[in-house]
Amino acid sequence: QVLSLVIPSQLQRVTHQALHRLFHTRSCLFVVLHVALQAAVFGEYTWEVFVYCWELQFHLLLLLLPYLLLAGNLGCFLLCSRANPGTVTKSNAASLVKVYAYDGVLFQRGLMCPTCTVEKPARSKHCSVCRTCVHRFDHHCVWVNNCIGASNAGVFLLYLLSLTATAGAVAAVTAAFLIQVLLLSNIMHGTYLDAQGQEHPVEIPFLVQHLFLTFPRIVFMLGFVLLLTLILGGYCSFSLYLALTNQTTNEWCKSRRFGGSPQLPSQPHHRPLVYKNIYSKGIWRNLKEIFNPPTVLERKKK
Repeated sequence: QVLSLVIPSQLQRVTHQALHRLFHTRSCLFVVLHVALQAAVFGEYTWEVFVYCWELQFHLLLLLLPYLLLAGNLGCFLLCSRANPGTVTKSNAASLVKVYAYDGVLFQRGLMCPTCTVEKPARSKHCSVCRTCVHRFDHHCVWVNNCIGASNAGVFLLYLLSLTATAGAVAAVTAAFLIQVLLLSNIMHGTYLDAQGQEHPVEIPFLVQHLFLTFPRIVFMLGFVLLLTLILGGYCSFSLYLALTNQTTNEWCKSRRFGGSPQLPSQPHHRPLVYKNIYSKGIWRNLKEIFNPPTVLERKKK
């Protein structure tokens, strides 16, 4: 009985350590997984879809569009993963404090980072993974193995948009190929016999089954890419919303977690603060700030 209690405890501890090493330390595992998935999808697309579509005389620009989007996505990926997200250091902390005002709710003046021992500028946060404070901290992205902050938020948004567009383009070309195959086979106007020998007109489930039996890998790839497009599209929409309203993921989560307004010790308990986004300056100025963040000259080290 004691052994039965020890084994689950050890298993739980090992699982916790594995998850901590996976998500709370710098690791290239998700980067490798990300590249491997793209390689697998484009390998299948090139080997089968591109060749079949070329034989069916699809327009060359349509066939090359996924590759062009992939090139742009890889460029954004490299820039986003290798860029300095906006590290707060002892030499620039005093200057970065002047960039954004403190809202008095999520960000308060005079707080020190216990790890970096620097004053925390408004909209900054200490990242336990990168072990540094990041200005205008959004989140730590395991897929690019880097923090998303003031200096690379615009590139990250372009990375998301290009990744979604790439998946959508692959899905569109693949779906167009399968539809063209159905049209050329004229199977859509046919009939089939069921197990009881009754004749039925061809319906969508039958067409999907026929395509899966004929092109199993292509249909599986299409399903995967469609699901990926929907997930990325939802996340892209959320990221665009944050960009248009000049919010970060960190700020959005904090405002929801504290019910919109954490209570300050100096405030009476019967007068709770109401959180209000003071950083939004209108759609166009918000977008401009994402791609051209406000900066100040760092003070030279004496």
